[in-house]
Amino acid sequence: MLLAWCAAAPARAQERDYCAARPGLGTPACTMAPGRVSVEIAIADWQRDDSGDVRDDLVTLAETQLRIGLTETSEAVIGWAPFGRQRTRNAASGGVTRESGVGDVYLGLQANLANPDGSGFSIAVQPFVTVPIGGAPLGVGDWGAGILVPVSYDVSDALKLEFTGEANVVPDADGHGRHAAYSGTVGLDVVLGEAVETTIEVQGLRDRDPTQRATQWLGALSFDWKPTDDLQLDVGANVALDADAPDAEIYVGIARRF
Repeated sequence: MLLAWCAAAPARAQERDYCAARPGLGTPACTMAPGRVSVEIAIADWQRDDSGDVRDDLVTLAETQLRIGLTETSEAVIGWAPFGRQRTRNAASGGVTRESGVGDVYLGLQANLANPDGSGFSIAVQPFVTVPIGGAPLGVGDWGAGILVPVSYDVSDALKLEFTGEANVVPDADGHGRHAAYSGTVGLDVVLGEAVETTIEVQGLRDRDPTQRATQWLGALSFDWKPTDDLQLDVGANVALDADAPDAEIYVGIARRF
């Protein structure tokens, strides 16, 4: 079934090159052409975080994002993670706890303001909301909202500079009220070959939760390969650059345009 799903689509006029939103920490400024759909799946994602005597391992499977082209410059974005499992071990006590759940639903609308194919200088805005259908460890239990502003610039045929700014209103950790969180991600996309690219990124995130304010810095490296015009495979890793960020994360994924 997977091979059939990955098979080439019937020949049709291509309005623009396939610009998947994964992999990496940032968001591309491009949008899908009208009538086209991109299905993007994080097949498996593993994250580890050590804090004193406590170690958390979080595995997320099949987190999926749909991008649906609406007009020449806009797309709808729908995201959901159907399964996550977290294992927490306390080295001092020897105790181990486990919890599983589904994620909240992400609903966004991206509007491109310049070059929707992502070429040259491209910029977009994406307001979004998160719908609280999930629970721990993936869901936050209440409504959230925010806006993304992705920007990219082609330095040359082989180099692209990327930036994603994000501002959110998210539920407090104690479940009472909401607070602001914001981040910025800077990336350099490098073409390694006809179908292979790598992206190097740094992200800074500030979470103003009144009970546990934190600033996190992450570094990221990802690779993607397009064996056909409508199919992409990817792998990536994120590492903590300070004590507040999760220590390490690795993932593999696939994206397919229809």
